Amino acid sequence: MAIGVLALLGFQLVDSAFIARLGTAPLAAQSFTFPLSFLIIGVQVGMGIAIAALISRALGAGEIARARRLGTLVLLFGGGVIGVLALLLWVVQVPVFTLLGADEGALDYIRRYWGPQLFSSWLGALLYFVYSLFRAHGDTRLPGKMMVLSSFVNLALDPLLIFGVGDWPGLGLPGAAWATAIAFGVGLWVVGRKLVGKRWLAREGVLDEAHASARGFLGIAGPAMIGQLMPPLAAMLAISAVAGLGDVQVAAWGLANRLETVSLMVILAMTMSLPPWLGRCFGAGDWTQIHALMSLALKVAVCWQLALGVLLALGAPFVADVLAGSPDVREALTLLIRFLLPSYAALGVCMLVVSAGNALGWPLRAMLLSSARLFAFYLPCLWIGAALYGWTGLAAGAAAGNVLAGLAAWYLLRRILSRPQRRARAPG
Repeated sequence: MAIGVLALLGFQLVDSAFIARLGTAPLAAQSFTFPLSFLIIGVQVGMGIAIAALISRALGAGEIARARRLGTLVLLFGGGVIGVLALLLWVVQVPVFTLLGADEGALDYIRRYWGPQLFSSWLGALLYFVYSLFRAHGDTRLPGKMMVLSSFVNLALDPLLIFGVGDWPGLGLPGAAWATAIAFGVGLWVVGRKLVGKRWLAREGVLDEAHASARGFLGIAGPAMIGQLMPPLAAMLAISAVAGLGDVQVAAWGLANRLETVSLMVILAMTMSLPPWLGRCFGAGDWTQIHALMSLALKVAVCWQLALGVLLALGAPFVADVLAGSPDVREALTLLIRFLLPSYAALGVCMLVVSAGNALGWPLRAMLLSSARLFAFYLPCLWIGAALYGWTGLAAGAAAGNVLAGLAAWYLLRRILSRPQRRARAPG
C-alpha cells in the first residue's frame, strides 16, 4: 500500500510540477481548487472507513453473507453520493472560489479546469470504494499495483494533454484533469474485472441489509465523514489567509500541500491497511493484538516520518527547484519545507489515532480529535504566526500546530487503551 500511495500521490505532485511550467497564475488557480477536491475525498474516505470497518467486523465474526451485502451497498450508495456532490460543487463554483480569494484571472482558469477535475474525482471515488472492498478482505496487493498502474498512465498522458504534441498545442491546465480521469478510468476497468471474479458482492438482500446496517453505518460514517470534512474546511480557511499574501504564496502553498501528501505516503498506507486488521481484532475481542499493532504503527510513523522530514528539510532548496518554475515560488516553498516536513512525524501520530478510532468503536472521539487538530491547534497557530511574522510565522505556526496535535493524540490513545478491559494481556 505504501508503494501504491507513493505512486498515486506522486502523480498528483507531478501534475502540479507540470502545471508550474505553465506559469504562476495556472498553478495558483489549481491551488484554489484543492480544498474542494479534498471535500470530495473527505466524503469518500469517511464512507470507505465505515464500510471497511463494518465488513472487517463481519468477517471477523464469521458473517460472510453480510459482508457481501455490505460490499454491494458501498458501490451503489457511494457512487451516487459522490456524483451528487460533484454536481453541486460544479454549480456553486464561482461564488465559492470568489469567497476563497480567487480573482477574475484565476476564475478564468478554474472555469475550464473544474468540470473535468470533478469528473476525475468521481471516477477516483469509485476506484477508492473498490479498493476499500479489497482492503477489507485483506488484499492490499491489488490496490497497490493498480495505484502504480494509474500513476504511470497519468504520467504518460500529462505532458501530452497539458503541453500538446506536434502541431497540437495541448489543453493547458484542463489537460492535467483529463489525464487523471483517463488514468482512473483505466484503473477502474482493470480492478472492476478483478472484482467480478471475486465472491464479495451480493445481489439479494441488499435493501434489507441497507435498512439493518443504516444505524451502524451512520454511527461510523457520520463522525468519520465529519472528521474527514474538517481538513477541507481548514484548508479553505488556510488558503484564504495565504491568498492575502499574494499569488506567489498561494502557488507555493499548493505545491507544499502536494508534497505533504507524498511525504505522508507510509502514514496514509497504514491508515488504509491498519483499520481492517484492527476491525477483525475488535470483532474477535483480541485487545492484545490491538495493542501490539498500534504500538508498532506509532513507532514506524514517528521514526520514518521524522527521518524523512529532516532529510527533505536539509535538501529543501533542491526539492523546491525541481517543483517550482518561478524563483519567488521556489524561495517561498523552501521555507515551507524546512518548517513543515519534520512536523509531519507528529501529524502522522494524530492521523493513525483517528484512523484507529473508527475501527475500534470510538468514532466520535476520533472526530473530535480530528476537529481539535485543525481548529484548536493548526489554524490558530497558523493565524497567530502569520499575523506576527508574515510568511515565516505562518510556516512556523503550522508546524507548531502539527506538533501539538500529535501530542494530544498520543495522550488520548494512552488513556483509552489503558482502561482495564482493554489492557493487553501478557502472551501465555
